[in-house]
Amino acid sequence: MNRCKNLAKKHRMNIQLFTVPENETKTGDLAPAISIDFTNRIKQNIETLQRILGVVELIPMNAGTLIKIYKETVTIAEQVAEGEVIGLSKVERKLAKTIEIGLGKYRKQVTAESIQQHNQDRAINLTDEKLIGEVRKQVKRDFFGTIAAGTGVAQAGTDLQSTMAFVWAALQKKFVDMDVTPIYFVSSDDVADYLAKGTITLQTAFGFTYVENFLGLGTAFVHPELEKGEVIGTVLENLNGAYVPSTGGDLAQAFNLTGDESGLVGMTHSIETDNASITTLLFCSVVFFPELLDGVIKGKIGAEGEEEEEETPAVTYTAVEEPTGSPAGQGWYELVNEEYVLSEDTEVDSGKTYYVASA
Repeated sequence: MNRCKNLAKKHRMNIQLFTVPENETKTGDLAPAISIDFTNRIKQNIETLQRILGVVELIPMNAGTLIKIYKETVTIAEQVAEGEVIGLSKVERKLAKTIEIGLGKYRKQVTAESIQQHNQDRAINLTDEKLIGEVRKQVKRDFFGTIAAGTGVAQAGTDLQSTMAFVWAALQKKFVDMDVTPIYFVSSDDVADYLAKGTITLQTAFGFTYVENFLGLGTAFVHPELEKGEVIGTVLENLNGAYVPSTGGDLAQAFNLTGDESGLVGMTHSIETDNASITTLLFCSVVFFPELLDGVIKGKIGAEGEEEEEETPAVTYTAVEEPTGSPAGQGWYELVNEEYVLSEDTEVDSGKTYYVASA
């Protein structure tokens, strides 16, 4: 009898080893609140940038979709006399650049030691902040790379102000008779030179610094990754945006992603027992791009007014038929190792051929 009681007691103790500890944090407890907070913050940043760039709506696309950017030329037919056949004007769009929109994936981990030191929520928040920074960098890097490939060219200026004015003028010619809003992209180094002489009000959005109505010409984005000595301009109406939906469908279901109805961002958190950490996984694929590559105008700063190097005139060497006197004194040349050099002879050497140079 006592043996049965001891055996039953032993089994009860073993069963207790497999019960869930009270207040244990499960994977599902980590995701919703923290993920929703950060996905909303990223979404708001993207929407702010979208507003500044004048992109009314982001186009949803599948990962791997090719975005085609064109160059456009317009040929206007000549006017004809009364009764003659009217010629056809031609608008031609040629493919200039192709962009593939991929699935943006970002991942960070926070260790058990960090959680113990800072507490769970703060440690995860610090890690997620870094992820937001990665998203910003990638969106900016992709966008700058695209607009830097613009093919439009404006007259060079002596400084930032004059160069922006020339870019503005080129934009007016490109989009003539259209109601457009110019926008510019300049290096922080060039703006620093301008700030040394005047003051402007800087604002920030999605890691971009920008100045509204800069010099009365339009909004100017300022960033250190842009090339110094160059102003890039386009119009808001030439810019578009696209994204890969990160919520809804198999992707969100497979990774248990949290987001909102926009689908711009999807995020989840998971516990990793193999290295005692919590992993944050973020999906965000947003690209901004111009519709017309020749509608992106570039102008150089500090090139106008510089003295152009004079071209060295072509020199012709003609053999002297009956040389007399001093070759060196008359500035004649000799052909040495296939190169014409001034002769140092004071008397004519009958075994040599002398040449006279003429431009």
